[in-house]
This record gives sequence, structure tokens and C-alpha cells, in this order.
Amino acid sequence: MLHDPGSYSPPQDYEEIKLSGKEQDVLRSLGSELAAISALGCHKETAELWRRVNDLESVRPVVWINEIPWHEMNVDNELTPGTTHPWAQELETRLRRTIYQWRHMPGDMVVNDYIECPLVIHSTDFGIHEEVDVAKTDASNEIISRHFHIQISKMEDVDKIKMPIVTHNEKMTELAYSTMQDIFKDVMPVKKVGQTHIWFTPWDYLIRWTGVQEAMYALYEDPDMVNAAVERMTDAWMIELDQFVQQNLLYLDCDNTRIGSGGYGYTNQLPGKPFKQGQVKPHNMWGCSNAQVFSEVSPEMHWEFALRHDFRWLERWGLTYYGCCEPLQGKMDLMRKIPNLRKISVSPWNNYERILPDMNGQYVASIKPNPAIFVDEVFSPELARDNLRKAVDAGGDFSHIEFIMKDISTVRYRPQNLWLWSEIAMDVARRAEKK
Repeated sequence: MLHDPGSYSPPQDYEEIKLSGKEQDVLRSLGSELAAISALGCHKETAELWRRVNDLESVRPVVWINEIPWHEMNVDNELTPGTTHPWAQELETRLRRTIYQWRHMPGDMVVNDYIECPLVIHSTDFGIHEEVDVAKTDASNEIISRHFHIQISKMEDVDKIKMPIVTHNEKMTELAYSTMQDIFKDVMPVKKVGQTHIWFTPWDYLIRWTGVQEAMYALYEDPDMVNAAVERMTDAWMIELDQFVQQNLLYLDCDNTRIGSGGYGYTNQLPGKPFKQGQVKPHNMWGCSNAQVFSEVSPEMHWEFALRHDFRWLERWGLTYYGCCEPLQGKMDLMRKIPNLRKISVSPWNNYERILPDMNGQYVASIKPNPAIFVDEVFSPELARDNLRKAVDAGGDFSHIEFIMKDISTVRYRPQNLWLWSEIAMDVARRAEKK
């Protein structure tokens, strides 16, 4: 995650990475298992399915699961770490989760034939972080309830938002890369990967500093302050992006990189032209935006306080994704103003029969089935199947659909229900294949 509005992360730095023989063996063993998975021929076929959906040539809907409650997933110690070094444990967790998802709930998952070594990039963020009271129902769950303390309430407070400074710790990147090469030599290639898709979402940040209810009142009571805050956030992201370009830190995301709040980015339309290998620019990549808190805001106010500001950001990218949890039915006229828009989020709060016909096959419908289905005392396969079928039927023959199960706060420590949902979704998707 590039930014965390809840806290500040200092730059990662180690003088050296010393791992025990046991830790190296654990990582090497996981690498071998991942290499065997990545060698399967199905990944190219699945990538082509995603490509066809994203290029509006879909054969059938595609399926992916994300934002998983990993603290509830550990079965037979599949996710239990065997390393203790912080750097090693972060890498181990990434490998274990990839293998686990492939084993139990792959959907239309694509596994790379290399292991990523992320460039050690740091941003100073926006100079302001949430001050919050927290309530938890499960100490192990990262999903919590928050009560925000107000830090921006008047025009002069907007200056609290600072412009980010981006740095690349090349020494740390080389240290991590050489360590990974030593561990995975003769097992699996290691590839340096820069900054891929960027989650641009000014309103997700602003409400943590203004308060949710207070922000909604301010749309009426202090519109100048609201517009100034959104504009300053956009300035900050743009300045940060310029630094990524200047330092050549961007990396293509037209692959199995997550795009927006949806699925993979495979497309023949990117990187597009002009493109020079090793010098990725924003117009070679996917962009995104959303305004989740605007669920009940009118189209006119959605434009005034969100989308018109977003245009400066969105126009820099080759293709874009819009939306997250906010229902966008009734706002398709706004969506059509975005010239490079390709994917639109269809959250559980949308009416499929309204929004999907209005999309008319011109966009990918990034459908988010309701994860509340896992909270019921007894999981209902019939209810899960019916919800997916309704989306397929509402979309008709001209729709292009990705089913993204996300925002899964809990499965009540019954991971098998999520595995079953994956099977059901794949069955619905395959039955919907276009003839």
C-alpha cells in the first residue's frame, strides 16, 4: 500500500539481511511450490480471458477474490510462518497467501512465473494522519470501527495537507534483490518491480480528517473549503506522480496487477504509444478514482466536489477505473464524461437491473457480490448463486463482467465457505460463456 491514512511508515532500511539456514529453506521450499504452480499452462489461458473482458471482447465473466480476512484462514498451519526475520516473514507471508489462494479459492487467478522484488520506495505522505478512537470486535481482525477527531474544519486547516516527497532506497532494493536471488537461484526468477497501480482516492483521506458527517454538512455550509481541500489533495497526488516519473519508478500494470477496487489489468490497449521499454509513463498504465462517501450525494454535487477535480488525475492515464463502494446507478451520465474510462465498480448497493443495461456493453462491470453472505449462521450456496445469476441476466449478451468478492470482514472462521463461493462463482461464470 503506497499510503496509509492511519499512520506514518518510516523508510524501510537494513544494513544487511541475515537469515538462518532454516529460514532460507522455508522460503526456498515455498518458491519451489510456487514455481510448480506458475508452470501450469492454464495461466496463459486465464490471462487471455481477463484480456478479453478488459478489451470488451469477453467470452465469459471472470472471478477473483481479494481483501481476505487472512487471520481466519489458517487451516492445517498452511499460513503459519516459519521465519522470524521481519523482511523474511513479509516475503514468506506473500508466498504462503498466494499458494493458499491457488489451492483453495483460485477463481480466475493468474500466478506469475517469477517472484517480485518490489523497489524500496518511500513517500512522506500528506503530512497529516487520522486521530481516531477505535472499537474492535475481534482483536485479530484488521477491520475496525473508527471515530475520527476533526483536524480540518476551516479554510486555513487545508494547509495542513503537505506535498509528498518520494525517495527510492536503491541500496535497500539491491540488498533485497541479491538476497532473493541467492535464496531462489535454480528455483524461480526474481524480478524488480516498481510502482504499479496507484489508488487515488482523495475523499477516503479527507473524511478521516474532517469527519464523515461534518464533511457532508460542509458541502452545503462551506463549499469553498471543501473544494480547496479536494484540489490540494489532487495537487499532492499529482506532485507525487511527477516524482515517480522523474525517478523512473513506474512499472506496467497491464497484467495480474489489481486495478482500482476490481480485478486484473490485462489489456492489449496498454502500454500503448508512445512507449519505451524501461521508461514507463502514466499514459502507459491504468488510473482510477472514487468517492465512496458520496453514496447519497446528487450527481451534481458528485461532479462539483469530486469528479471535476479527479479529471486532472484521470486524464494522465491510458485507461481508467472508477468507483468502489458508492452506488453509481443514476450517475452514468457522469461516468460517460471520463474519456478513457474502461471499468466501473458495481457495488452491492447497486440495482443490477438499472445499472448494467445502462452500461450497454461500453464498459466492464466490476461487480462486487455482497460479502455479508458469510456472516449468516448457515452459508447459503443457493443465495450466492442467485445473486451472481441476477447480475449475468441483467447484463445480457453484451455485458462484460468481472466478479470481485472483496471487503470480506469475516467468514466467521469458516474459510471453507469462501472456498465454496469460489467454486459457485466459477460455475456461474462458465455457464454464462457466450456462444
